[in-house]
Amino acid sequence: MARSFDNLYIGGSWVPAGGAFDDLNPADGSVWARVADGNGGMAVRAIEAAQAAFPHWSGLTYNERAHYMLKVADEFERRRDDLVAALQGEGGGWFGKGMFESGYVPEVFRAAAAMTYNAIGEVLPSDHGKVSMAMRRPMGVVTVISPWNFPTLLTARGLAFPIAAGNCVVLKPSEETPYTGGMIFAEIFEAAGVPAGVLNVVTCSRENVPAVGDMIVEHPLVKGISFTGSTPVGRVIAAKAGAHLKKCCVELGGKDALIVCDDADMDRATAAANFGSFMHQGQICMSVEKILVQETVFDEFLSRFAERAAKLKVGDPTADKGHVIGPLINDKQAGKVREQIEDAVAKGARVVIGGGVDGRFVEPTILTGVTPDMKVYAEETFGPVVPVIPYRTDSEAIAIANDSEYGLSSGVITRNEARGLAIASALETGMCHINCSSVNDEPHVPFGGSKSSGVGRHGGRWSTETFTETRWVTLERGGRGFPPMF
Repeated sequence: MARSFDNLYIGGSWVPAGGAFDDLNPADGSVWARVADGNGGMAVRAIEAAQAAFPHWSGLTYNERAHYMLKVADEFERRRDDLVAALQGEGGGWFGKGMFESGYVPEVFRAAAAMTYNAIGEVLPSDHGKVSMAMRRPMGVVTVISPWNFPTLLTARGLAFPIAAGNCVVLKPSEETPYTGGMIFAEIFEAAGVPAGVLNVVTCSRENVPAVGDMIVEHPLVKGISFTGSTPVGRVIAAKAGAHLKKCCVELGGKDALIVCDDADMDRATAAANFGSFMHQGQICMSVEKILVQETVFDEFLSRFAERAAKLKVGDPTADKGHVIGPLINDKQAGKVREQIEDAVAKGARVVIGGGVDGRFVEPTILTGVTPDMKVYAEETFGPVVPVIPYRTDSEAIAIANDSEYGLSSGVITRNEARGLAIASALETGMCHINCSSVNDEPHVPFGGSKSSGVGRHGGRWSTETFTETRWVTLERGGRGFPPMF
């Protein structure tokens, strides 16, 4: 029987939306839940509720806000089993992915709590003997638009630090995961006793996304926007934010490379490649989407990588915990991945393993012979498909990796740490991980990309800097005189 989430969470109350939409299980297309279908008018109510709550919330002491964040963390831990099941049923994720995500989210809120204790202002010198201070203050209303691939984790990352800094939030989760990316936060914030209006959640169907999205970006009370999602949508949001002179942080797509040097530990390299390419069906912005292997170890790497990948089981993750490769999120995404495979094969690429597409289920697929004229070379795949490309020199590997409009994450596998650091410094990415996969995240680090992968950084003090305003405040003690004519 489908679950029912008929109400929006606005101003600390559950408000009827007047309509609902189907939230589907991507594994079998069944209705996992019926969810409230908000509209532009409901978004305005949520923004106004957040603004009304802002004076009280921002006026609390830093440790009072920290304690609320810790209560939220504890509630997430208490609800862990429920969350894992929901991540599997609503999002199509493997059991292990759900365990990781559900364990990570409480730590995001604990990191946000810790940030409230950090001194983030400065005392500046003054020619006039003033006490001159650079101080940070919360902005007011921040809107968070979160994605479907790691819905709970990425929603938490988007809202925890702004809220801890004293802002109030209006959250619009993806229409693909409105519960795990949205309504569960409302349930948990309510259970934790967080004051009304600090968090407001507006879910909506795909049909209502334009009206709700425009409102939560363009409304004059909204001072900042946090967006995680595709590059095309991010460009639109960043442009609208710029037109209205609003601060925003947009974390977007990637075409992330893993460079395997000739001195690489092959066990380490193939494990990093397997995890980075196929975790959550490759539906991660930081997924390895291009593996570059020095030509003298190419054959060995390819053989051992294919052997690892062949062991990954495909199937409904709710039916068997051993089904590591679940469904893609919807038919559109499965079609895109199929198109990239077919285009590559038609232009001369070879399928080493995989290549099969059955509805939304795509086999882990390794391709060789991929060239720049193929879609899979340049376009973000967001599926379990990865090209393996040989190179001769480190400079050639760097050039291939940088041959992309994206610049999110990367990885380098080498026993020579100096070599790894030299390659990392030449890569045009916001993040690089030596002797590890491109898929890495921690709550307190500066997470984000360059080029078409985004603007700004999430995490720790970088989130705090993004979603606060810097003010110059002075205290005059009689040292400055004024011209006598005044």
